[in-house]
Amino acid sequence: MARNKYPEETISKIIDVSAKLFMGKGFENTSMQDIVDGLGGLSKGAIYHHFKSKEDILIAVMDRVYLSHDSEWDAVRMMDDGATGIEKLKAMFAASVFNERQDETFSMAPSFIKNPQMLSLQIQGIYNDSVPHYVQPIIEQGVADGSIQTQYPKELAEVLLILLNVWLTPMAREQGNQGLDARIGFLREMLTKLDLPIIDDAMIERLQEISMLFDQNGTSSTE
Repeated sequence: MARNKYPEETISKIIDVSAKLFMGKGFENTSMQDIVDGLGGLSKGAIYHHFKSKEDILIAVMDRVYLSHDSEWDAVRMMDDGATGIEKLKAMFAASVFNERQDETFSMAPSFIKNPQMLSLQIQGIYNDSVPHYVQPIIEQGVADGSIQTQYPKELAEVLLILLNVWLTPMAREQGNQGLDARIGFLREMLTKLDLPIIDDAMIERLQEISMLFDQNGTSSTE
């Protein structure tokens, strides 16, 4: 009866327990039964009343993680200290890369290769939220103040986010760090030619750390 009366508490408990399991065992190695066992008395049916699948639980977990990410991007977008568009763009990507919850994210993240629906959600989020609400407006500011040169602010925003959040992420590769240095090198060369100095050595080092963390999770290996 209490679970029906206070569904928010039940949902929060499911997310809390699942997040700990995903971080400790990895998404792939966590079963619904593991989640049931961790909840101490809550039935599997009660879980399915709120979440249709383990993937749905992961989405809820990741939504919670990304709340801090969105708040940081909001802060960068609203900066009013004379920062140019290119400075805001670099600050936005740095905030994402150095977000203290990135370790939490990649310690529980699933492989996009094994979970294509998660890749689809990531891409939808880029097109429907990250581009129009965050990156495109900053690029348009950069065009207006002369710090960014492009006739295609929307398309540039899409390409940057697809490259950084899909092409470069370890979740979309089958063999961990293999080829990561070359991808980073190419990305940096491309950004240099576009006169977009938004990735520095510290960010590259952090991207490598994140990739290693995902490999330790064990979800990037093929079966």
